[in-house]
Amino acid sequence: MVDQELERLSKQVGDALKNAKLKLVTAESCTGGWVGEAVTAVAGSSDWFERGFITYSNAAKREVLGVAAVTIQQHGAVSEETAREMVLGALKHSRAQISVAITGVAGPGGGSDDNPVGTVCFAWARGDNALRSERHQLKGDRTAVRQQSVVIALRGLLDLASTNKTAVA
Repeated sequence: MVDQELERLSKQVGDALKNAKLKLVTAESCTGGWVGEAVTAVAGSSDWFERGFITYSNAAKREVLGVAAVTIQQHGAVSEETAREMVLGALKHSRAQISVAITGVAGPGGGSDDNPVGTVCFAWARGDNALRSERHQLKGDRTAVRQQSVVIALRGLLDLASTNKTAVA
């Protein structure tokens, strides 16, 4: 059932991006490229998927996406602040106009009091003006947390790609 939802959402995202003439870039940590895999499973995705970054380590977030070391030090790798810098870095280091970033603790280990297992932060950006982020506390095992994260990421992209807004709250 989850596979069908991912397939449906990925196709809807692709249709919305194609209609809006937008290219997508992803910046993924805890999902390990799953969003990129889901969207490239759609035939014709080369028309609207530009590239994906898998930045699992803090060093990769800094080196590849330009996340500031101070952001990670002050807020942690799993934070809306880091997700926002990831999403903007992905746009900056690509030829895309719309982006999603995901960073979280999928488990079963790695959680803390501030970021227990299941904490996932997302950011979406469309150009320089549309940027929003969210923090979710997801339930389930590692696979469930990652699957839910991909669904949330795709829903956010669909919302952002389907609007004519240049700014998102």
